[in-house]
Amino acid sequence: MKFLLKIIALLMILILVSLWAKPVLADDTNTQTNTSGSNTNITGGYESTSTTTNNNDGQTNTTTSTTTNATTSNGSSIPPPSANSPSYSSMSQDVCSMGISGSVTTGIVGFSGGKHVVDENCERIKLAKVLQDFGMKVASVAVLCQDKRVHAAMESAGTPCPYQGLIGPQAQEMWDKYPEMRPDYEEWKAKNEIIAKVDERIAEENRIEAERIAAELAKAAEEEALKQAKLLEEANEEINAITVVIDSVPINRNN
Repeated sequence: MKFLLKIIALLMILILVSLWAKPVLADDTNTQTNTSGSNTNITGGYESTSTTTNNNDGQTNTTTSTTTNATTSNGSSIPPPSANSPSYSSMSQDVCSMGISGSVTTGIVGFSGGKHVVDENCERIKLAKVLQDFGMKVASVAVLCQDKRVHAAMESAGTPCPYQGLIGPQAQEMWDKYPEMRPDYEEWKAKNEIIAKVDERIAEENRIEAERIAAELAKAAEEEALKQAKLLEEANEEINAITVVIDSVPINRNN
């Protein structure tokens, strides 16, 4: 991976150099002179002079015509030879490596290079298959668990990866105790942070809802208490309004 980053950085630098570089131009300036009467065929810039003299009746007429046509041509750029990328092959179908190469050509210079890169996932799969063929299933799973995607998938499925001879819930306890040992520690940490934020938000929402319900219950209890107090007051007023009549005539209990 680091080599790929270096190659990409080198290619970017070469591209910038190619943008700043100026192509090499060949100056081609032709100046030719043609005098009337000659058989010179001119292509390009030239200078032509023609003189005619007539003697008629003792008079001399001289006519001079000069035509100058100078053409300066800057020749087209001459590109340098293209840089060809080298060819890399794995030499075998059972080798977990691949060849990468690249090249860049500017107006001044060209570069090319390449190398072999090992595919670690391919190696893990082959190693796990060999261990599985030997009957070492736990070791085979442990090799695959070195990949962070497999480790996360095993945990999501409820079958945690082995931890130094431990499997099942015991292995999960050790992974929880030493999370830095996980191959997917950064992803696991980010996931737990998201879970913690969601749990905190849900707890806050539940707290607010509980406070709202408690306030409604308190308000209802207060209204009920006021209602009962009003009924009691009305009952007392009715009792006080009753007139008590006492009969002064004695009662004969025997009759």
